[in-house]
Amino acid sequence: MTEGNFVDYVKMHLTSGKGGQGSAHLRREKYIPKGGPDGGDGGRGGHVILRANPNLWTLYHLKFKRHYKAGHGGAGSKQTSTGADGEDVIIEVPLGTVVRDSENQNIILEITEKEQEFIIAAGGKGGLGNDHFKSSTNQTPRYAQPGLDGVEVNITLELKVLADVGLVGFPNAGKSTLLSVVTAAKPKIANYEFTTLKPNLGIVEYRDHQTFVMADIPGIIEGAAEGKGLGHYFLRHIERNSTLLFLIPADADDIKKQYDILLDELRRYNPEMLDKDRLIAISKCDMLDDELQAEMKQELDKDFKDIPYLFFSAVAQKGLIELKDRLWEMLNNSKL
Repeated sequence: MTEGNFVDYVKMHLTSGKGGQGSAHLRREKYIPKGGPDGGDGGRGGHVILRANPNLWTLYHLKFKRHYKAGHGGAGSKQTSTGADGEDVIIEVPLGTVVRDSENQNIILEITEKEQEFIIAAGGKGGLGNDHFKSSTNQTPRYAQPGLDGVEVNITLELKVLADVGLVGFPNAGKSTLLSVVTAAKPKIANYEFTTLKPNLGIVEYRDHQTFVMADIPGIIEGAAEGKGLGHYFLRHIERNSTLLFLIPADADDIKKQYDILLDELRRYNPEMLDKDRLIAISKCDMLDDELQAEMKQELDKDFKDIPYLFFSAVAQKGLIELKDRLWEMLNNSKL
């Protein structure tokens, strides 16, 4: 998937179908010139339905069509025949889609299960035919109900990427490089900040053909929770990750300070982020000799007493197996 094809925010206007008119028909046959009422009910207006599709990863297919309108119900007819229901409109969305009311931004629902369906705009009810209104005092009613109007709703779809591991780090920390090495994803990689402008997903292959999903989001900068840089816009993509992998380059001026800033940005955006499992990965360790790495370990043991950490190099292929082992262990422990 190219960067331009990743769409995670779409506004839509939906209109359900109007219910069909009930029939006021009176039975007229050759030998029954004055039969009773036999008008049928109108058909239901078409629904607008949201359906989960696990094969979709983005809202790109909805980018160029913002208005959806369901079909109207058919009118009832003689012999108490009910009109046809209006044609439903089914909109398929990826797992992880959050549906908001565009007017007040309230969350209507979150789509997280395969084949989940939700009627987001219900069709109008069909009108009753005159057959329903006959009585002992009114044996030939010549009236029927009109169908009810459909509804119009404005919604906003937001995608929160469903991944097991979310990569957290400053711009140019090596997140895209790691993703490209441990998965088949091909994110844009370059030696400047904000190379990644859209989230990237990759499937990590583990032992015995087992897999887990890793997500790389644009780098966080200090103040991201207030909307600085790109981090605020994409922080929602790591809300559903069960494990957060903090990437800090070995040549950082102060590893502990970088970690504290990243953690604080997550806390300010959503305090529940701090309840997730965390692993610190020191990237670009190929720049360190054994002696320097040993010295750094002594400092890190003091700074990170309760948080596990490890060294790795995506370029030199060092420590990647240990990294995958640790992530797999954390993911499976969190599911117990």
